[in-house]
Amino acid sequence: MSRATSVRERLSLWVGHVAQHYPARLAMGAFGAVILVVTGLLMLPFSTASGKSASFVDALFTATSAVCVTGLTVVDTGTYWSDFGRAVILLGIKVGGLGVMTLASVLALAVSRRLGVTQRMLAAGEARASGLGDVKRMLIIIVVFSSAVELIITAILFPRFWIDGLPPLSALWHAVFYAVSAFNNAGFVPNAGGLVEFTGDFWVIVPIGIGVLVGALGFPVYVNLMESWNKPRNWSLHTKLTLWMVVVLTGISTVFLGVFEWNNPATYGGESVPTRLLHIFFGGINQRSGGFAAISHENMTQQTWLLEDVMMFIGGGSGGTAGGIRITTLAVLLLAIVAEARGRRDMEAFGKRIGTQVLRTAVAITLVSLAFVLLGSTAVLFQTAHLGWRLDEVLYEVVSAYATCGLSVLSAEQTAAMPDSTKYTLTLLMFIGRVGTTTIAAALALNSQRRVIRYPSGRILIG
Repeated sequence: MSRATSVRERLSLWVGHVAQHYPARLAMGAFGAVILVVTGLLMLPFSTASGKSASFVDALFTATSAVCVTGLTVVDTGTYWSDFGRAVILLGIKVGGLGVMTLASVLALAVSRRLGVTQRMLAAGEARASGLGDVKRMLIIIVVFSSAVELIITAILFPRFWIDGLPPLSALWHAVFYAVSAFNNAGFVPNAGGLVEFTGDFWVIVPIGIGVLVGALGFPVYVNLMESWNKPRNWSLHTKLTLWMVVVLTGISTVFLGVFEWNNPATYGGESVPTRLLHIFFGGINQRSGGFAAISHENMTQQTWLLEDVMMFIGGGSGGTAGGIRITTLAVLLLAIVAEARGRRDMEAFGKRIGTQVLRTAVAITLVSLAFVLLGSTAVLFQTAHLGWRLDEVLYEVVSAYATCGLSVLSAEQTAAMPDSTKYTLTLLMFIGRVGTTTIAAALALNSQRRVIRYPSGRILIG
């Protein structure tokens, strides 16, 4: 037996042990490792357009934003990075979009050639698969489906960029970058002007908006719809709740965005009616997770900022590329309110009963997420006190980072003056928001104990 084979076997046994007993830690470690690799590649001199090495904090921030499919930037993607640097960012987006547990599962399969039972369970939890046997099939579907959608968007955008005057290879590159960034809800753009250059261009805005919407639904919804697309009765409760909440939230967001910005001369007010409708619809989709900015968000009204704070915090569908607390988490909380208001014992939706364990998880995720947002906002306010950043600006950036949305209301001057401490804070929030509070809790838990003796119940007055 060669020494290389011995080392490989030991590594295989170690990864197999970690995958079985500490799968959440493996996921966090794998995700963190990808971020560090991307950071290292971005620090290479030829990753920047100037040929000078990027600073560690800027490279780390960009790498985390890419792998966590956020879209926040501290340097302009289209001018600061070289073609190689943008290719590294695109690779980080693609890998990050596969999901935390999916990434860990692929790592475990590649090295140890097997998935432990615990690893299968947690991978199924990330992808919301229906059973242990579905995990490998789910991983294949995730890769094939995401790539297929990205290819379709690329095929639509390529001729538009070519007609716009770009050389064929450059047009193809822009189309691929926008397609991958859109489906993975990353919000990164390959050109200096971003989508602002295509204001009113239905050929560009519409497919990107659809890509964001599809990517935010979540892989479990795709699988369920592909299996029973013509039989709504066979759709799972998760699929029905997700689709219903997407329609409701997109409608609410679109209506209020139109009310707040229709006559704002700094945003939609100076555009034609078709262009206003296009961007209001795009904004209604993009607010919860996309991160693309077809107009300057810093010129929006305070009401719109508050609306987007809420929508970013809610996020998209579970098991997909979107962030936030997820729309099904909000749905469970709303169903609990309805059940309590009607005096019903159980939460019910579409003829199904939802257990109290789901409600406990939804409450925990929401409260922990609120705690991270409050702590993050406090930290950034302290770090930027000498710069005069306002609470509404800080809250927007913190929610955007934690919810991995990527929208920003900071001006170019404010971004350039951002302290390194704030960059590290936002980087940490992006990582926590993408990895997920439940995954972190599982990673830090040493074991799970089942109590044999239960205390007698007590009554507490609420409200």
